[in-house]
Amino acid sequence: MKICCGTDIIEIERIKESIEDPRMGKAFLTRIYTQKEIHYCESKKKQKYQHYAARFAAKEATFKAISQQLADKYSITWKDIEVINDEQGRPQLNLFGIDLNNIEDMDLSISHCKEYAIANVMLLRK
Repeated sequence: MKICCGTDIIEIERIKESIEDPRMGKAFLTRIYTQKEIHYCESKKKQKYQHYAARFAAKEATFKAISQQLADKYSITWKDIEVINDEQGRPQLNLFGIDLNNIEDMDLSISHCKEYAIANVMLLRK
């Protein structure tokens, strides 16, 4: 067994600027986030950018945690990693097009404040 970890932190303002960019905002959203993620973040109204940033950090942290399993870092896209919430509101990961056979367990923790969002992913590999 091997424990793999990925952590990422991002400034919320950077995500906000990318989303609000009049030329590239829509392209940024649809390249990075799934429809479920966009729907969830948009439902948060004034705090939506914190939730977008937290999901961005979670995707980066996930990539770092699973990167040893990938033959090529370009073999996955942003939308192959989806952050959803379970019935109790805890963040969960959905991974698409990624071989999960060697992953025994995975856990995600995200947090955000006014300026930053951070995510940590731990996984247990067989």
